[in-house]
Amino acid sequence: MHVFVTGGTGTIGTAVVAELLTHGHTVLGLARSDASAATLTAAGAEPLHGSLTDLDALRAGAARADGVISLAFSRDYGSAEALEQGLAEERDAMATLGAALIGTDKPLVTVSGTPWVTGRASTEADPLPTEGPVASRAVAVTDLLALSSQGVRTSAVRMPRTVHEDGQGGFAGLLTDAARRSGIAGYPGDGEQRWPAVHARDAAALFRLALESAPGGTAWHAVADEGDRVLDIATVVGRRLGLPVQSVPNETFGPFGPIFAMDQPSSSAHTRQALGWEPKHPSLLEDLEALQP
Repeated sequence: MHVFVTGGTGTIGTAVVAELLTHGHTVLGLARSDASAATLTAAGAEPLHGSLTDLDALRAGAARADGVISLAFSRDYGSAEALEQGLAEERDAMATLGAALIGTDKPLVTVSGTPWVTGRASTEADPLPTEGPVASRAVAVTDLLALSSQGVRTSAVRMPRTVHEDGQGGFAGLLTDAARRSGIAGYPGDGEQRWPAVHARDAAALFRLALESAPGGTAWHAVADEGDRVLDIATVVGRRLGLPVQSVPNETFGPFGPIFAMDQPSSSAHTRQALGWEPKHPSLLEDLEALQP
């Protein structure tokens, strides 16, 4: 397939572009800067200049492609207002891409997060939460999946809180960044809450599988580690950075504080069985050993 990818130079997107090219697909990547365009070209993809808010560019990219993978998201989420703005931009982009593919039967794979369920690991059958800091994303993804009834083979790959590679990325990466700034490897609450995780290259393999074969209107879990204790994550970070490990207020982590404090394990049993996905790369705790002081 000739695949249009947004967010193709991020942690997940870089791995997705490489995965697609390795498996015989060609890639048209949205590039918001000359540097992004150069990165895509060096990887073997064709750049299409434009940003996530350039809806005409999104329509043009979708029109040129046999399938679309939507990964782009604003990098500015340092405040609740910035996070909400990023979610609004993502919502409009998804709606634009979906509308461009109506009646084509082409695949459109988007990204969302794994839900949380009290007392157990969430599964692919659980709905996304419609309350909380990222509730608007749940609405946008649900609306997109509904386009399967209008001739778009939509699917959503639900990502865990940490998508990592070389010790970087996701919630664990934000926790590490906070530790470097504060001099404390902090964690919210008692640290017993669990975060699911996946290596970026394993996640990329699932995006490719969804693009190639996922039925319309379906959701899949890119979860390799069902749930690592946040205390264990902070302990590795503290040891690698030479910092003390202790509980800190939720507010330390900005708008993500309430989410950081939640117990949110997640299962990918159905995804593995139905799509034949099998993670092969290092776990989060193994990957964090790559951190340098």
